[in-house]
Amino acid sequence: MYRSIEDFLTERKEEESNTVKLFSNLTEESKSVKIHENVRSLERLAWHITQTLTEMGKNAGLFENDLLHELPIPATIAELIETYVDYNTLLMRTVRLKWTDSNLDDLVNMYGEQWKKGKVLSVLIAHESHHRSQMTVIMRMLGLNVPGIYGPSKEEWESMGMPPME
Repeated sequence: MYRSIEDFLTERKEEESNTVKLFSNLTEESKSVKIHENVRSLERLAWHITQTLTEMGKNAGLFENDLLHELPIPATIAELIETYVDYNTLLMRTVRLKWTDSNLDDLVNMYGEQWKKGKVLSVLIAHESHHRSQMTVIMRMLGLNVPGIYGPSKEEWESMGMPPME
């Protein structure tokens, strides 16, 4: 749980970079492929990550409306990335304007539970990381390059002339 807005904003910007790196490795050909009937496509997962910015933001009282709720998935990966970055920037700006370090222990109603605002910020990070992880598995199954997020990926190990971790 965050106790500092600046700590959240610093980590949020790093996570944005990781998410853009991952989204940038998607292809127009593979984005809508479903590897299984019970598994979302890459574009659906990427759009879910993006929509969560305003959905959780609204539920936490940061936004009056869920600005992305009714919108369709953008037509291209480039448009999806642009939308993600724009709304992540809006989320970060709104957190900075509306919340303070001293009110991160205040409770908000989130999904029928009472969460501290600092927990909301933590869940935003964890939720995105969780779905990026799902995306990397699907990307591997579709033969796409997977970028390293918290360390080198198989492809990055190989490009350094080292055997990939097993």
